[in-house]
Amino acid sequence: VQLQAFGGGTVQAGDSLTLSCTASGFNISNYPMGWFRQAPGKEREFVAGITWNSRDRYYPNSVKGRFTISRDDAENMVYLQMNSLKPEDTASYSCVCAYGDNWSPRRMKYWGKGTQVTVSS
Repeated sequence: VQLQAFGGGTVQAGDSLTLSCTASGFNISNYPMGWFRQAPGKEREFVAGITWNSRDRYYPNSVKGRFTISRDDAENMVYLQMNSLKPEDTASYSCVCAYGDNWSPRRMKYWGKGTQVTVSS
């Protein structure tokens, strides 16, 4: 089982970036999927979640209105569209598979390796 995020990079404040996550070894269609981020010296932060049927999406206030999560079950992939990026969005972003709609980091079924996003001012 593997989750691999990619698409990170260094951008300027106000730019957009789309992260992708490819899953292997299991079928994501049965699970809620999401994204977390972690900046140096800070705790992991939930940034987006999507239910197994894409009916509901969840975001914290820090990214609501700027980030959009989506999924393509046929391709076994999850995406995070990030707009109007801010320096405080700088972090390593990881894709996750959840057991259910509890987005506590302790309640994740699988964690992927992160991809670094750096936003310069």
